[in-house]
Amino acid sequence: MPDAMEGREAVELLERARTVVNPQLRATVESLPGSMRRVAMYHFGWERADGTPGGGRPGKAIRPALVLAATTALGGDPRSAVRAAAAVELVHNFTLLHDDVIDEDATRRHRPTAWTVFGSPDAIIVGDALFALALRLIAEDEHRASAAASARLAACVIELCAGQQADCAFEHRAPQEVSLGECLAMAMAKTGALLGCACALGALYAGAGDEEVAAMDAFGREAGLAFQLIDDLIGIWGDPGQTGKPAGADLAAHKKSLPVVAALGSGTPAAAELAELYRGPMGAAAVTRAADAVERAGGRDWAQVHAADRMGRAVDHLARAVPDLAAAGELLALAEFVTRRTR
Repeated sequence: MPDAMEGREAVELLERARTVVNPQLRATVESLPGSMRRVAMYHFGWERADGTPGGGRPGKAIRPALVLAATTALGGDPRSAVRAAAAVELVHNFTLLHDDVIDEDATRRHRPTAWTVFGSPDAIIVGDALFALALRLIAEDEHRASAAASARLAACVIELCAGQQADCAFEHRAPQEVSLGECLAMAMAKTGALLGCACALGALYAGAGDEEVAAMDAFGREAGLAFQLIDDLIGIWGDPGQTGKPAGADLAAHKKSLPVVAALGSGTPAAAELAELYRGPMGAAAVTRAADAVERAGGRDWAQVHAADRMGRAVDHLARAVPDLAAAGELLALAEFVTRRTR
């Protein structure tokens, strides 16, 4: 029952974050020029491809929820951090638009991706515009933390881009040439950095000192790596009805995700089988065999254990910023949620 209660609390926190942040987020997106606005509104699910209302599911709002929860945990007013929370969500969606083009993903949130509807150039350009909107949103904020927050967000995006570049580079290397250490560093940059930034921005808007901000950043990074580990598991074994993507999508794309790299490095017969599968085309039958090989080689178990370990490290960092963890209940509920999710 405690797990179910924590799950309900997290869902309520995410819904509350959407309710509080979405008006600012939508107003900011609607400030884009017409042609770009149409692509962005479709991507966020607020409009269909023809410009009529609705048609898509909203994002989970994990990152903006973390901003607000971090502000609350350190005694600040979460209402003061709404612009920062919206900015983090804009950056997240900038990366999604670009990732979908790079990975040639055809579906997101149960409908065609923006690039498949409007073309790659428009999706890339709108992604760039969302990043610019994020920086403008914070730069125009009158809060005293605005300058520090803007600089931190810009530095985070550079780290995100480095992580994405590393991820792309892995695709051109042989299956067993990518080390687990390299893969973990890539995931920390590509996923952990933005969750860490979200928590750090919340701390800044609460007026926290440098040590508390650094500890909150470290908490978010470790929780972000746990998030990525679970995301990688979902990319292999997730239910398409829940994820909105085909089963085994990451395997079909020959992604060197964390469970795959852990499996490849196991030195088992299953690892050799997986490496051979990764050298050839990956149809439906091969995807099934590859998923089985990852599991037999220990990749699934390793990812689950490592996600739990990273969450333990995250809580240790959080305790440095918020010694009374009861005050950080919202952050802990969100962190627990992202490591137990199924989509």
